[in-house]
Amino acid sequence: MVWPMFFLVLAFAGIAVLGVLAVRVGLEVQRFTHAVGDGSERIARAAEDLERATASCAHGFER
Repeated sequence: MVWPMFFLVLAFAGIAVLGVLAVRVGLEVQRFTHAVGDGSERIARAAEDLERATASCAHGFER
């Protein structure tokens, strides 16, 4: 009777460890998605700045 209980406790501990790891992975994915979103916003702003700079540069050459 000891061995089945031992294996049951071992299985429960394994499932608990997998659950903790799943939560950690979920939190890291959430942090990563925020970082990617911030990066894409910065790239979009840089593209807009570059577009404005090229437009003003082209306007300067028209004179």
